[in-house]
Amino acid sequence: MRRPRDIRLKAPYLKRVWLDPERISDRNAYPFCLPLFGSGDFELEFESPVTIIVGENGVGKSTLLEGIAAFAGYDDAGGGKGYMPVDHSRALEKQGGRLGEALRASWLPRMTNGWFFRAESFYSVARYLDEAALDAGGPPPDFLSHSHGEGFLLFFEERCQRQGIYIFDEPESALSPRRQIEFLKLLRRMEESGVCQVIMATHSPLLMAHKGATLLGLDRGGLRPITLRETRHFTLLRNFCADPEGFVEAMLET
Repeated sequence: MRRPRDIRLKAPYLKRVWLDPERISDRNAYPFCLPLFGSGDFELEFESPVTIIVGENGVGKSTLLEGIAAFAGYDDAGGGKGYMPVDHSRALEKQGGRLGEALRASWLPRMTNGWFFRAESFYSVARYLDEAALDAGGPPPDFLSHSHGEGFLLFFEERCQRQGIYIFDEPESALSPRRQIEFLKLLRRMEESGVCQVIMATHSPLLMAHKGATLLGLDRGGLRPITLRETRHFTLLRNFCADPEGFVEAMLET
């Protein structure tokens, strides 16, 4: 397969996404019943090469990323353009695909290169890449021969430095704090290259601290700009570090 020609314009390529009410058949169906989309006028602008979305479980971070990934042409189970690493034949209707069909976007220019990374489907994607490489007569990347965290980092180094749009859903899930620093170094290289746009959801204060990123807090009231120190993640971690034993005891009693 011939690699797409590089585009001279710099990231971000995806400038804005919004929900088109005319493409929603049932407002009460998931994912449109999420508070994030409740007002009917959802819109998200991307002003910098790296956008980081933070929030508690269940507010719709992963669903939002799945929808953007599906709209961009990636399988919402993870992967790149043209990859379908997971068998959907017996799966329920894909929620990311449903959201993706209801989204509209503004691009400058339209970007078709990149990757959607989901920690929960990493092994399926890695196996798919190994098998695809063998079918093509080449050596497999062999991501699965490493530890979970090492496999993640190897995958990121191998796949995530070319021009494109990269969507990461909780990339820290298998990474120790030290390995998260390694991921931050990769993120900086991607940003400094000028040709990578990153949209990421994370619970890690270390990753939230990436300098230059647009940090957005997501809760039942919607998306809003937020600083690292305003996040509950940072507050909890700061209080824990100040008095680990006292913090744990107090939290267990609440």
